Formats: sequence, structure tokens, C-alpha cells
Amino acid sequence: MAGGITDTGELYSPYVGLVYMFNLIVGTGALTMPKAFATAGWLISLILLMFLGFMSYMTTTFVVEAMAAANAQLRWKRMEKRKDDEDEDSSSGVSDSDVLLQDGYERAETRPILSVQRRGSANIFEITERVEMGQMASMFFNKVGVNLFYFCIIIYLYGDLAIYAAAVPVSLMQVTCSVTGNHSCSVGDGTKYNDTDKCWGPIRRIDAYRLYLAAFTLLLGPFTFFNVQKTKYLQIMTSLMRWIAFILMIILALIRISRGQAEGHPSMAQLSGIRNLFGVCVYSFMCQHSLPSLITPISKKKHVSKLVLLDYILILAFYSLLSFTAIYCFRNDTLMDMYTLNFTNCEIVSVAFIRYFLGLFPVFTISTNFPIIAVTLRNNWKTLFHREGGTYPWVVDRIVFPAITLIPPVLVAFCTHDLESLVGITGAYAGNGIQYLIPAFLAYCSRKDTQLVFGSGTVNKHLSPFRHTFWIVFVLIWGFSCFVFVTANIVLSESKL
Repeated sequence: MAGGITDTGELYSPYVGLVYMFNLIVGTGALTMPKAFATAGWLISLILLMFLGFMSYMTTTFVVEAMAAANAQLRWKRMEKRKDDEDEDSSSGVSDSDVLLQDGYERAETRPILSVQRRGSANIFEITERVEMGQMASMFFNKVGVNLFYFCIIIYLYGDLAIYAAAVPVSLMQVTCSVTGNHSCSVGDGTKYNDTDKCWGPIRRIDAYRLYLAAFTLLLGPFTFFNVQKTKYLQIMTSLMRWIAFILMIILALIRISRGQAEGHPSMAQLSGIRNLFGVCVYSFMCQHSLPSLITPISKKKHVSKLVLLDYILILAFYSLLSFTAIYCFRNDTLMDMYTLNFTNCEIVSVAFIRYFLGLFPVFTISTNFPIIAVTLRNNWKTLFHREGGTYPWVVDRIVFPAITLIPPVLVAFCTHDLESLVGITGAYAGNGIQYLIPAFLAYCSRKDTQLVFGSGTVNKHLSPFRHTFWIVFVLIWGFSCFVFVTANIVLSESKL
């Protein structure tokens, strides 16, 4: 749940943490990036990608700093409580041996495992407990700020689920309708299909999409009503499939370009495509909400900022390679919202297994993530309305919360399967808040609280390299400007229609 302190988990090395972060960031958003690159033009796309990567790295260091400040405050509160308990014990008639036994038992039960392992650690800002963003918001924000945080993350998770719910049926529709129709394996040949085109006999493509959506909801929707845990082996399998798919697409595009079969002639700049590109790039660099789970188990955090910077440089290079090979390999009008579908054409890929693997790749990887995101959203709803000491009736807990989690994104996916717009809007609005505004406010408020509790001379060992207040102000201005720009762009686009 995003509102509490959870077990840190098994420790791993900084380089393993680097791989985990890479796998987390490079996900579904990367599959929609080539189309967004082609729409906006290669020069604007490259500049915006680099700038948004830099902004995401900056706010990542803000979240790490806030995590360290939260750990320090929790550690300080335990020390104060321990002193109060010792004072009460010394004034009571209990014997010293009883106090020692009771105190030893309580400390063993309440002290986190990592703090026992690192008892020699002298720095109060050591990150040893996993403090989720919801917990940090409740520590550093007022009541209005906490509610706004949960509103933002809930909207983002709804967008995530809508993208997932649409991506799987779209992939199944494109692959199966092409195979069973008259245009066998011609998804990426430039033929433009309408939703009203036939798929199987009297069944239209849009009907096939909705049938797949219904099946997807019936198969994976019930997991929202239960607790689901992401196993290590599931993570390894999906990560392996993701790497194979991305590397295959890059190699296939490079082979086609090297043979002189490239058809792409991308423009340098198209201002009309910036809105979707912005949302896709923000969505594709999203990791701030999962940083506590990634950073806390790293065994040595001395150079964590440098490792995160290296991760962002690698991700930036990977996104650029994937997108540039795509926009030069395929014509702009043939690039699909889901880039994997461009490789289901017989002329592009002659091996049937590779065509089906890439065409159905989103089905396997997204399907494993959908229940996890759904349970996370359900738990955030519970946390938002939870009151101290209160419990929910069985019907509300087991039926209402899962239902309000599952129904809205499925309805959105039923109404539209425009993945580029779904990713763009989710990233531009909720993603903007999670990636820019919330980390900036966390850094500002945690610095104020740290000075108030520990004094102005205390230095957070995980203080962001962007420690000057100017950077916080810059991020906030940028974040609010993005809201205005995207909204104005949508309004102007709609008025032209």
C-alpha cells in the first residue's frame, strides 16, 4: 500500500538496483515513443527527450533526499519514545532486570531488521526503512496536500490501467484480424484499417477489440478483488521477454535500413505533435512513485545519485536508438501506436515465430502487470478514505473498492483504443504531478522539517545535487506551465475540429 512503511526486503548491490530501475522505467511507454517521435519531428523529439530525462533525474534525487529525511524523522521519533519509556520505567517500581527484559523484547519486535544489522551506522539520515511516497506525503504535507497527492496518484493509476486494458485487446485484434482476414500478416504494410472493417465474417474489427476487452476483463479483473504478489520469477520472465523484444526490434530495423529498404523520411519539427510527445516522454521516464522500493534495499548508497544518473543516460541512449531506427525504417503513416505491431508484416519479418512473438509481446507482459497495478490503486483508495481506528464493512472493502478500481478504466478502454492519446494524457496530467510537482514539494517541505527538528546546521547525507531552492522553484514553474500548455493545446486542437 502506498500509505505505509513496509518491509525493506532482501538487500542487493548498487548495480542490481541499477538494472531494476532500468527495467522499471523502460516499459509500455517506450512502445508508443516511435509514433510520437515521427509525429513531432526528430529534432524536437530529441531535444525534448533529453530535457525531460534531465528533469526526471533531478526530481528522482529530490525523492531520494525526502526518503532520507523521512528515515531520520522516524529514527528520531523512536529515540524520543525510547527515552520517554525509560523515564517512565525508572520512576516506576519495576525491577531493573524486568525493564531490561521487556525493553529488549520490545526493541527486537519493533526495530526494523536493517537497523539491527546496521547498528553501527552513525548517520541518522541513512535510508534503512522503505517509506512509500504516501507515507512521506503524510509526514511532510498538510491534510490538503495529502489528499491532492492521493488524487494525483489515483488518476495516474487509472490512466495506467486504461492503457493496459486497451493495449492487450489492440494487439490481439491486430494480429488475429490480419491472420484470419484477406490481408494475411499485413499489419505493417501501410494498409489503413477502419474499426468498421471486417475481421471474421460479420464481426467487425471494433467488435473483435471489444470481445477481447471483455475476455481480458473477465480473466484478469477478478484479481482486483484479491491480493496479488509479484513474484521474483514473474519479474525475471517479463524482464527477459521485454529485453528480447526491444533488441529484436532494433536489430530488425537496422537490418532493413542497412539493406536500403528504409522508407522513413521524418521531418525535423512538427509543433502539433509536441503535446502527445510530451506526455509519452513523461510517462516513459516515470519511476518516482516506485523509488522507495528500488533504492531502500541497495546495500551501499554512497554513490546512489551517480548510479541513477548512469541509469538515465543509458535509458536516454536506448530510447533514442529505438525511436531513430523506427522513424527511418518506417514511413510516418505506417508507424503503429504500439510499435511491436509494425513487425507483424511478412515483408518485414519472414520468420513466423518472431512475428507472433512481437505482435503478442504486450499481451504477455502487460497482462502480468495489470492485477498488480489494480491492487495498488484499490489500496490507495482505501488509504485515502481510511480514518484512524476505523474499519470498512465487508461489502465496501471487498466489493465497492475493487469495483470502483476496475470499472472506470475498462469503460475508457471500451470507448477508445487510441493508445498514443491515452499515454499522452496520462503522462501530461497525472504523470506531470507525480514526476515533477510532488517530488519538488517533498524536497522543499522535508528540508523545512529537517531544519526545524535537527537544526539549521544539520546536513542530509543524501541531499540532492540540485540543493539550491532555485531548482525547486524551476521544477514547480515547469510543472505548472506544462499543465497550462497541454490544456491550451487540447482546447485549440478541439476548436479547430
